[in-house]
Amino acid sequence: MFAKETLEYTALPLPDRAELTDAQMQTQALAFHDRMRTRHTVRDYTDRQVPRDVIETCIRTAGTAPSGANHQPWHFVAISDADMKARIRAEAEEEERRFYEGGGGDEWIKALEPIGTTADKPHLTIAPWLIVVFAQRWGEFADGTRYKNYYVPESVNIATGFLLAALHHAGLCTLTHTPNPMKFLAPALGRPASEKPTMIIAVGHPAPEATVPAVAKLKKPLEQISTFVE
Repeated sequence: MFAKETLEYTALPLPDRAELTDAQMQTQALAFHDRMRTRHTVRDYTDRQVPRDVIETCIRTAGTAPSGANHQPWHFVAISDADMKARIRAEAEEEERRFYEGGGGDEWIKALEPIGTTADKPHLTIAPWLIVVFAQRWGEFADGTRYKNYYVPESVNIATGFLLAALHHAGLCTLTHTPNPMKFLAPALGRPASEKPTMIIAVGHPAPEATVPAVAKLKKPLEQISTFVE
């Protein structure tokens, strides 16, 4: 990406331009909105396999996201190995049981009731792929010297959003799981001490009997999520 001895600014002409009329812009915006509004968080999967090259392309899309100082402080570990998925599920369910037995607090657990979640996470083994998102807290030059990464949570969150959109656009369903603490993930997956897991994304095809909670279809209207100052 860059080397310690070549940290300098070089300007390039903007390589890609979209010369659209106002009407064309709105058409494109509406088309993307209509596509993304069909995205649903799915907990019921089939074991139908997903080709690795599809996952690779979606991760490549995530890698195009903007980041602080262009350091791209993320790493995505895609897992199809059954044993590793089983280990992740076992660790996740152990943590989830502590949460639902009171560790999460009454208010949080009450807030989850309309979602219908429990400590059981079968999707972590049934879905053909798990993608673990890592945030890189610092990087290293070739000589081992550390350099600081900037706006790491913001950058990783944007890239994760790109990834979820890419997976949906590819016709796949996803479910996000936040690993807390699941400290075994970094060493088990061969990631360095500089990286922290931020999310596990289950990826695959929905089961014929898949459902979504009714409350998930209730989205805040535009006037509640935006303010325009003109």
